[in-house]
Amino acid sequence: MVKTELNTLDLANHVNGELIGDNIHINGIFNILKDSKKDDVVIRHRIDEIGVEIAFKKGVSCIITQNPSENALKTAELLGLPLIICDKIELANAFALKWSIENFSDNATRVVVTGTNGKSTTTHMIYTILREAGYTTYTNTDSQSEFNTLIDPMVAKQIAEFPGRIEAMVVEVSEVQGWMDRIMKNHAQLMTSTINPKILVFTNVSLDHIGLVNSIEESFNEVLGALKGFKGDYVILNYNDPLIRSMGDLVPSSAEVVFYGYGSELEFLDDGIYHKGRLILSKDELPFKSPHFIQNTLAAVGVAMALKIDLDIIKKAVSSYKALNRRFSVLYESPLIIDDFAHNPDGIRFTIKSAAQMASGDLYLVSAIRGSRGVPINQINAEAIAKSLKGIKHHLVITSSVEMVDQANKVQPSEKKIFTETLEKNDLNYIFYEELFDALKYVIKSSKKDDTILLIGAQGMDPAKEVLKKIEVC
Repeated sequence: MVKTELNTLDLANHVNGELIGDNIHINGIFNILKDSKKDDVVIRHRIDEIGVEIAFKKGVSCIITQNPSENALKTAELLGLPLIICDKIELANAFALKWSIENFSDNATRVVVTGTNGKSTTTHMIYTILREAGYTTYTNTDSQSEFNTLIDPMVAKQIAEFPGRIEAMVVEVSEVQGWMDRIMKNHAQLMTSTINPKILVFTNVSLDHIGLVNSIEESFNEVLGALKGFKGDYVILNYNDPLIRSMGDLVPSSAEVVFYGYGSELEFLDDGIYHKGRLILSKDELPFKSPHFIQNTLAAVGVAMALKIDLDIIKKAVSSYKALNRRFSVLYESPLIIDDFAHNPDGIRFTIKSAAQMASGDLYLVSAIRGSRGVPINQINAEAIAKSLKGIKHHLVITSSVEMVDQANKVQPSEKKIFTETLEKNDLNYIFYEELFDALKYVIKSSKKDDTILLIGAQGMDPAKEVLKKIEVC
């Protein structure tokens, strides 16, 4: 495939940036610094002189950055390496994504999944169904949802480097992104419009990125942005989320609305999934029965039916589905140890409820405090834990996972303080361990074979599976 002609001056204009250095022809792809090769364009939010020197040695065409250090500028000029400085790095990554799609997957059937919870599982299940249907399929979803932003060019890079022709593309789009208190305004709108999907899926709206958005209304408006300018054929909406359901009135008349969830045309009843009153997937054919998994399954099935995929293929893909790592993953059977990425209030509530329903003995909950994410999110997470555990026979353990997290995920004293104070205000007893190893060792030694151990949290709980291998599980 012949790539679109591009030079550094044109690129600077596309990303609303200033070119410092020569206007040269670009022959490579958009890439991250670590993986960049000769003639590539490196996009990096921040860069110093060491980063510039590394890029020069790799022979890249140019660097796009939002925050160059003073020495970075001097070094780039000295080395003769073109540098483009832009005000918003997301514009550079959006252009990189658009360019990669146009040059490497222009004819692909494109699906975007956005919302607060359930994006990764929904995206991964759609990907699984499409692959079962014979599509050569790309997805950006990974177990930690690291590739759903416009902070770096990972999606553009992955598309450009994909082996073979992409026939279908399922992209998870974060509803809100940014860093510290700097929100990438209209992130979902920018990324979705750049991808220009045939099908757009909305999961739900709740609070997660506190500091970037501080109310359900703000979160809803960011999620809703994905619908603005939509030119595709289908919008798949969660009927059981009032805010998502209300979007039905805002979908362009040129597109068809498909609702999923109880009370809609695609719903789960006691014995399975029904479409317009007809049983299409029995409960026994579902690999997982938790409420949030079923919700994600309904959304994925809605997409598959919109694409006219044969029902037998859908059933085969769903019934044999293997969940993403840390998505209600069963690590051990006796005691039952479940690991989930639950890291915001809705995710916590759904996960604790599902685990409690499975528990025959006591429920042990081990929660990692979210490090360097601020006081508000840790307060509402602790409140969600407290409310979810009421009436359940439980043992609560919390940890800062100090030995496992890097500086960017370190639990701050104020975060630990608000988390523990919130639990205490709700009359919840707990045990606190600084280290994840100690927390897990305690619950393993304390629990019985018929108990259930639920591990929840984001980065602080990510290493739990490997840590458990060092502990003698009953």
